[in-house]
Amino acid sequence: MRQELELEMEEPKVVKKITGIADLPGIGPATIEKLETAGFADLMSVAVATPGEIIGATEMSEATAKKVIAIARANLEMDFASGDEMMRRREQMIKITTGSKELDKLMGGGFETAAITEAYGQYGSGKSQIAHTLAVRAQLPTDKGGANGSVVFIDTEGTFRPERIVQIAKGNGLDPEATLKNIKVARAFNSDHQMLLAEKVEDLIKKQGMNVKLLIVDSLTAHFRAEFVGRGTLADRQQRINKHMHVLMKLAEKYNFAVYVTNQVMVKPDMFFGDPTEAVGGHVVAHNSTYRVYLRRGKKGSRVAKMIDAPNLAESEAVFQIDEGKGVIDV
Repeated sequence: MRQELELEMEEPKVVKKITGIADLPGIGPATIEKLETAGFADLMSVAVATPGEIIGATEMSEATAKKVIAIARANLEMDFASGDEMMRRREQMIKITTGSKELDKLMGGGFETAAITEAYGQYGSGKSQIAHTLAVRAQLPTDKGGANGSVVFIDTEGTFRPERIVQIAKGNGLDPEATLKNIKVARAFNSDHQMLLAEKVEDLIKKQGMNVKLLIVDSLTAHFRAEFVGRGTLADRQQRINKHMHVLMKLAEKYNFAVYVTNQVMVKPDMFFGDPTEAVGGHVVAHNSTYRVYLRRGKKGSRVAKMIDAPNLAESEAVFQIDEGKGVIDV
């Protein structure tokens, strides 16, 4: 009887609350490091992963991977938001203007934060020029059409030109040296490197305290297109691009910054009427882009932008010009 009473008086076991991947049972420091390196830095990323993705990142058994995912899902706090809360979040969104009133009008006031804007077009259509202009203008105060923040530029094709930034900064009344220091540039040499750099943007925000308001990827599909050749690799390529785009979107929404990606084009040989130009990446890129802009050369050195599949914005085209000093301007 006394023994039973003592058992009843024992303090209940304290169950440790799982708030991060470090709290997951049965996972050692080496496995946690592998998960973080592969981009599984929080419970959400583990909960929405497939067993195959966890196995590929850590080399654990399938049974263990399924158990880890199940525990992550069970301890994940589902964050539902009401419609008015979503409206308040939308009110925090910033529009980064380009310097062209016509292009801004086409974009509904400018390039949105918490969104991915994809610009595609042939060589010389103005994709990279817009990127350089946004990299400068994003640093302007909000009352002048900027976002008062820093910029990350992931360069996959060697298109970043610091001297171009200096020209545009001077044309917009900014200190060229300070403007350059406020842009973090990383050269991506393959698709794996590109995807890793995108994931590391979070470290710049969390560990270095950068107020990132614009992420540029110029260009999005160049490495994927070069590395995955032939129809046999198409499915794998599309899956990787899809994962890359989801990371970009997640970061953009989480930290309220704009994502501007440029994309290459291809010509459809079976099209006899209309414009045969089509963006690389197919439906995967199209579905993950918030806004899609088709750029082409116009008359007398101008550029023409057309919004694709965005019923809430203007359907007309915008004509703008590339100025040596200010970047994007009206004709």
